[in-house]
Amino acid sequence: MVVDRLGDLVSANAAFHRLIAGADPSLLRAPMSVPRALLHPQGLAPRIVNLDEWAWHIIERLRAESARNPDARLQSLVCELLDLAPPCPRESPDHLGLAVPLRLRAHDPADTREPTLVTTLAHFGTAVDVTIAELRLEAFLPADEGTGAMLAELVES
Repeated sequence: MVVDRLGDLVSANAAFHRLIAGADPSLLRAPMSVPRALLHPQGLAPRIVNLDEWAWHIIERLRAESARNPDARLQSLVCELLDLAPPCPRESPDHLGLAVPLRLRAHDPADTREPTLVTTLAHFGTAVDVTIAELRLEAFLPADEGTGAMLAELVES
């Protein structure tokens, strides 16, 4: 998916739309706030196994962006997400050594698998166009072989 610096969706592929399937349609309307859709109780939050770690990971990333580039709308989003987030975990989060994984429950309640994804975030650091410089490309990647196999099944179906 491609988001702007405020986390609003600019573009996404079918896989991202499958990931957020089942979210309340009001959360998916343009401009769609990806952090809100992920952490809202009517969004992806009920399916996130490690919501406490993941929510605070997202909030801290947005706080850092707000510190670098102050913006009233971004600060408002951070405050909204703080109200949605569970208490910050006291124990050291499971970072897989490099990133906070996104651990999900499958769409189908009968499916007990828990796919685990890591995200990569890229931006165009040398862009000469201001609009492009503010875009972020985020990819959700399988963190283990089981998740990779599950994603391959989704592609085939």
